[in-house]
Amino acid sequence: MPRRFVWPKQDLVGAHQELTEPVVDLEGFFRGDEEAIKQASDIIKAACLQHGFFQVINHGVDLNLISLAHDHMHNFFKLPTCDKLRVRRMPGSIWGYSSGHADRYLSKLPWKETLSFGYNENCPNPIGIDFFKSTLGKDFEQTGLVYLKYCEAMKGLSLSIMELLAISLGVDRGYYKSFFEDGCSIMRCNFYPPCQEPGLILGTGPHRDPTSLTILHQDQVGGLEVFSDNVWQTVRPRQSALVINIGDTFMALSNGTYKSCLHRAVVNKYEERRSLAFFLCPKEDKVVRPPLDLVCNQGRRMYPDFTWSDLLHFTQKYYRADDATLQNFTKWIISPKSASL
Repeated sequence: MPRRFVWPKQDLVGAHQELTEPVVDLEGFFRGDEEAIKQASDIIKAACLQHGFFQVINHGVDLNLISLAHDHMHNFFKLPTCDKLRVRRMPGSIWGYSSGHADRYLSKLPWKETLSFGYNENCPNPIGIDFFKSTLGKDFEQTGLVYLKYCEAMKGLSLSIMELLAISLGVDRGYYKSFFEDGCSIMRCNFYPPCQEPGLILGTGPHRDPTSLTILHQDQVGGLEVFSDNVWQTVRPRQSALVINIGDTFMALSNGTYKSCLHRAVVNKYEERRSLAFFLCPKEDKVVRPPLDLVCNQGRRMYPDFTWSDLLHFTQKYYRADDATLQNFTKWIISPKSASL
């Protein structure tokens, strides 16, 4: 095992129990059933106060579309390495193909391959459909169309969840939805190959997502783990469910009320694993600031004003996302050094 992939023992402590995370049924929300909406928001509130993690069912996303997105992901990652490198992630960019993030880090490399691209429904070409065809050939023209539909569905669902989060926090129902409507989000396909020494490495290290909200669909192999009650706990895959976790930006938007979810991914010796992750982000120049009602209730601001562009810049140039990204970013953003950059 190359040393660059080996993780410290403290990060490799095993998970010996399964997380009993809530599963939120969204059918009543979409029907406009006020009692069901109240029940769903209460469940979400309890989860976000504890660990920032839950799953949703009856979410309105076509399961055939999810399956198709997995098929196209499989087709990409089975390509020869030389073909995948045609869309490799370039220095300074967050889009493209990466293997182990070896272009960014020197140690504690994740045992995975990723393909990342942006989604902005307000642009004429929301995900750069021509990108797939021009770089990978005509056989991947359909891939761009599939991911366009997938991202459209994820964005719609994420805005619905933002309504429920607002209700659960007791603020105006449309506050967070309108905040994110014009944002550019991130789509990422993850591939975790089998590893002969799974006890030494991690597919993804312990971290909290710097983004606002993550919607994940994982295959049935398993490997996602959440840190709750001071221990790592496994997350059982659910075929038709979508995983939801709170990120650092929304933690700031809730004035620290809701927890950004600390999670990681492990790999195994025999089976490859895949997942689709959609990261909801605000418009880059929008000021991240909690509703005044939340601040008044708590008596003070927990975090200074910042933009998503500021946090993205911090995590891409100065800091590797971990369990303390938001705290360290807060120190950085108010420092004289950051103000001069």
